[in-house]
Amino acid sequence: MDWEFSIFLAQTAKPSIFSYFDYSNTAGKAIVIALIVFSLLAWTIMIGKYLDLLRLRTVNRNFERKLARTDTLFDIDTNRNQLKGKGPYARLTFDALNACRFYNASSDQADSIEHIAIRMGHVENGLRRAVAEQTIQYESKMILLGSIVTGAPFMGLLGTVWGVMDAFGSMALQSTASIQNLAPGVSGALLTTVAGLLVAIPSVFGYNFLLTQNKLMVTELENFASLLADRIELELRGNL
Repeated sequence: MDWEFSIFLAQTAKPSIFSYFDYSNTAGKAIVIALIVFSLLAWTIMIGKYLDLLRLRTVNRNFERKLARTDTLFDIDTNRNQLKGKGPYARLTFDALNACRFYNASSDQADSIEHIAIRMGHVENGLRRAVAEQTIQYESKMILLGSIVTGAPFMGLLGTVWGVMDAFGSMALQSTASIQNLAPGVSGALLTTVAGLLVAIPSVFGYNFLLTQNKLMVTELENFASLLADRIELELRGNL
């Protein structure tokens, strides 16, 4: 009865996305609805991630300018309560200075070249840990977006194969076979492939763009960490 109703729709209604959706079997409709949800999720992630990276870059540049105006890094208050909203560069600076001050507080040695070298080892270890933590923050939600990019076309293909299989299976139960009987089921089945591609195509462009931005910001983060370590060492040597 459902198949006869689909044939009636195909003969009376103008072809449209909605009519193709009506022709789809239950599995095809479920896959199309799931792909619509994934599309909304992908766009939410892409827009949110872009705005987040833009905010972090702005905060980093503001902190970098503030740091350039600071006479000495050791005048900076490294209280953890001061970190909120200051961005990755501030986190690196706070972690590096805390590592340097921690060794100084636990050592009764006078400042010397050997003492500075040991302190710089702690600073570099702290910076490496901070860079790794901030890199994870930069890459958050990218795995989910990558999964949508990869999975959407396969979900669409699954819906198409399933729909075509049902269409040919229903044809076997008909006394006569014709293109009019087969077309509604095939068009409904192909809708899932179209839906999968409509999800995957913009998502893959957004994913590649965000991935490139992530790599640039991680490189900037590593360069800042290197410059920060150099400045701390120069200030320590200047106090000899």
